[in-house]
Amino acid sequence: MTERQVPAGCGGPPYGMLRAGLRTGAVDWILARVPTLRRNPFALGYLAVVGATTTFAGLADPELVLRLQEASSSDGHNLLQHPLRALLFSGFWVAGPVWMPYLWAFAFTVAPLERRVGPGRAAVVFAAGHVAATLLSQGVVVVGVETGRLEPAAMDHLDIGVSYGVLASLGALAGLLRPAGRAAVLALAVALIADQIAADRDLVTGVGHPVALLAGVALWRWLRRWDGHRPRRARFGVPAELSRPASAARGAVVSGRS
Repeated sequence: MTERQVPAGCGGPPYGMLRAGLRTGAVDWILARVPTLRRNPFALGYLAVVGATTTFAGLADPELVLRLQEASSSDGHNLLQHPLRALLFSGFWVAGPVWMPYLWAFAFTVAPLERRVGPGRAAVVFAAGHVAATLLSQGVVVVGVETGRLEPAAMDHLDIGVSYGVLASLGALAGLLRPAGRAAVLALAVALIADQIAADRDLVTGVGHPVALLAGVALWRWLRRWDGHRPRRARFGVPAELSRPASAARGAVVSGRS
């Protein structure tokens, strides 16, 4: 019987280390980013509400749905008469009958932002983008109507959807990434907005989408204060026990047969 000194965590067959590395590396990296109720209560809760209204819109009487959406719309007239109701409920509908694209939009914008700064601050970003973009875009409409550049009917155009909050979350998330990732995310966001403006030529979204993105960018400094208050994790592909200082591994004794 002999004894030999080996670093802690390095015993066992060679493939054991590879297996441990995969479990604490790639697999855990992916699993840590899958939205769950514990990590993403805001994103999943909001998606559930939007999914419910989308399902209702597809099954209920179309006239009833239209009346409810018009009452929730953040168009110029509703904002002047019922501002709080319009700002709140306009974000609980999606612009169209399909819900699935918003699942992916939340998964890649709101959910990762929420994991880094918490549900409360993620909700603030979402709300800030929605409110700022709605008020400024509809303000342009009101000015256009008052100056005669737009028809009075523009004040009643249906204005619902979650795109402002999603774009604000994307803009805010970019500020928490490394410079290369930040540049790529912002370039993608600008390309998406430019494509939408060129395709739809809608004044409200043409103003609202850039404003929503900039609203998220404006919150970078505030969010970075909270992004650093997270527990440090083991390096990618390295088991947690191997990330300890070498001194902690000294003196570990492993018995073996001679």
